[in-house]
Amino acid sequence: MLEVFERVEKKYLMSKDQAERLKNVMKSTMKEDNYHDSMILNLYYDTKDHRLIRSSLEKPVYKEKLRIRSYCIPTLQDEVFFELKKKYQGIVYKRRCSVVLKDAYDQKLNLNNQIEKEIAYFLDIYEKLEPAMVISYHRQSYVGHEDHSFRITFDDDLLERNYDLDLCKGIYGNPLLDEKKVLMEIKLKDAIPLWLANELDQMNVFPISFSKYGLGYAKENCHVK
Repeated sequence: MLEVFERVEKKYLMSKDQAERLKNVMKSTMKEDNYHDSMILNLYYDTKDHRLIRSSLEKPVYKEKLRIRSYCIPTLQDEVFFELKKKYQGIVYKRRCSVVLKDAYDQKLNLNNQIEKEIAYFLDIYEKLEPAMVISYHRQSYVGHEDHSFRITFDDDLLERNYDLDLCKGIYGNPLLDEKKVLMEIKLKDAIPLWLANELDQMNVFPISFSKYGLGYAKENCHVK
């Protein structure tokens, strides 16, 4: 399976009570998507000196990252997503393809496949990319009744680890957020709907700059609490 996304992504940090309030408001406009309730595991790749995430934390106009994503604890024979994610001037471009996890680990890519060609090129540019961090979280996701490109996700139980860098080993690690907090992401092509903007304004919830891998790196290397 090949998937290409081009969209704006906005992130908000809120309490669990605020998240539940917003979910109630959303009922008339949005519905649970096909992967509504899932545990997501991501394995991020980087250079030995963490060049990719260090550059990203400097908030450049253009940034990029590579990861493997699974929606369950996989075996080496399970299909996962190899994802190349880029951001330029506030627009997120994500390209991903499904591959067997063992092939992803071995970087056995089908060079007749355009997205896998791009991933291979990325691996070639950044020599000796290696697994850097596993980040997992519980996600609830919603999609617009009419506009399926409009999505809202709520993530909690965020964990990171920079050891045991194998998705097959499961879900454990160090917490990224306070257990009472939820990370909400809005993914859309156009402006935020007025009803949603008004609700967030009433709750005093505003967009933030947030990177799960960035925060995990900062906690591991800068002793962020």
